[in-house]
Amino acid sequence: MHNRERYFAMLNANRVVREFGWGTEFVTENGNGGDPRKFFREYSKNAVAQSDEFFFAPDIKDFKLTAVNLTWTSGVETTSIENNTVRARFFAHAKDKKSAVVVLPHWNAKAGTYFDLCKVFNRVGVSALRLTLPYHEERMPPELERADYLVAPNVGRTLQSLRQSVVDTRAAVAWLKSQGYEKVGVVGTSIGSCVGFFAFAHDAAIDAGVFNHVSGYVADVVWQGLSTYHVKEGIGKNVSLEELREFWLPISPLAYMDKLAKMPARPQRYIYTLYDLTFPVDLSRDMMRSLREHNIEHSAVKIPCGHYTLGEKPWVYLDGWKIVAFLRKHLR
Repeated sequence: MHNRERYFAMLNANRVVREFGWGTEFVTENGNGGDPRKFFREYSKNAVAQSDEFFFAPDIKDFKLTAVNLTWTSGVETTSIENNTVRARFFAHAKDKKSAVVVLPHWNAKAGTYFDLCKVFNRVGVSALRLTLPYHEERMPPELERADYLVAPNVGRTLQSLRQSVVDTRAAVAWLKSQGYEKVGVVGTSIGSCVGFFAFAHDAAIDAGVFNHVSGYVADVVWQGLSTYHVKEGIGKNVSLEELREFWLPISPLAYMDKLAKMPARPQRYIYTLYDLTFPVDLSRDMMRSLREHNIEHSAVKIPCGHYTLGEKPWVYLDGWKIVAFLRKHLR
């Protein structure tokens, strides 16, 4: 299974090792002429303490639905013009407006991925809104071939990108609610799972969630993961794992367990794979352990494959069933 994981992970040979950057300009308007380590320690500490402001719910005025394509201006402005327009594909159920789900793809997902999942949701009476993550597809600036700015060897840009992903997700949930849907859930895969979790832990309007691949720290995934070797190589010896974990704490699920535990209980399912080399299974188990220690009621699913092989037969069918059955049950 590990051999299959390595094979699928290395099919794309266009990974680029980019230069390390602190990127304070991506998280502060005032600049930073001092010690970047001190800056990010303070920034991250404050962001976690004020996470409702960090992952704020934007007030969007320009939602535009054209046929099945929904667009709006992101609540987080970046230096990439293309990236500032959020795009989503809407799979509306023909008659029923009781329930809907926001679908959050994996890192570097191509156009059209997860459309089949959205169609399955339609078949069971659930509408689906498939979000395009920052720097993907039409949101990708011309200098990129991959969504390298979403998770990058740049401390500040990665914080900004994941924050934008969550703010966009909360906007998508709000739009669905404004359309009259009584219950709205989220399902995210890989990095989309992290994004969905942050939204879920900060938005009580989300009625249920499925998190497909789980890990507690983004820094550890970059450091250990098969798919992020080029990001780690770009970081080099500029920061240690312990420092990066601290700097990226605002975009790490384990930072919000206390917050989630204090929220009203909602249906939530965590799916992880036993032969994962991208979200290494020990990191998934740490996440599950924390859920139990915080007495957060949840459903846990273990699948005996890996990160990439979860998208292959027969595992993709089992995974899809575990996602759709859970959300159909709790959103209908």
